[in-house]
Order: sequence, then structure tokens, then C-alpha cells
Amino acid sequence: MKSLMKLISGLACHKRPDRSFYFRGKQFPVCARCTGVFIGQISMILLLILGIKPSWIVSFFLLGVMFLDWFIQYIGLLESTNFRRLVTGITGGMGIVGVYYFIIKILFNVLF
Repeated sequence: MKSLMKLISGLACHKRPDRSFYFRGKQFPVCARCTGVFIGQISMILLLILGIKPSWIVSFFLLGVMFLDWFIQYIGLLESTNFRRLVTGITGGMGIVGVYYFIIKILFNVLF
């Protein structure tokens, strides 16, 4: 199981030590932003199960928040912090599940 987690996390995350959280001296298997994305995805799935469905606009806005944080750091304007990476990762994770929800909803309407 541990090697499977390493394989999966290695495919999508850089796992840089300086951009990761630590618990009891051990580095998380993914970086702060990916940790946030996972939390956001689970949160949005729970909200959808509870019947709380975001609009397209909200979903893209949530994705945009994460992109904006990444872009500001990428162009060298401002270095992001792990806390900000976590928060914007949560928004991005929620946003992508919201977008997936709408895509699946449209596909079901077209097919059925």
C-alpha cells in the first residue's frame, strides 16, 4: 500500500520538502497544494452528496483562485506560502469537482 501511494503521488506531485507539510517529523506524501486539492475534492463530493451544488461560475472561480496563486508565484511576483498553497489547493479541488459534476450532468442529459 505504501509503495502504491508513492507511485500515485509521484505521478502528479513534485513533493518538494520545502513545499510540503510534516507530521511527527515525516513529510506528507504530497505537497501543500496537492494536500489542499485532495481536501477540496473530498469536501465538494460531500457537498454534492448533501445536495449543495455549485454553479459553473463558482466552480471556475474556485479553480481561478488556485491558478492565480500559482501564476503569481510562477512569474516571480510573490512567493506563495504553504498555508496559501493549502487554501488555494482546497478551492481548486472544490472547483475541479464542480466542473466534473457539470460535465457528467451534461453527458447524462445528452445520452439519456
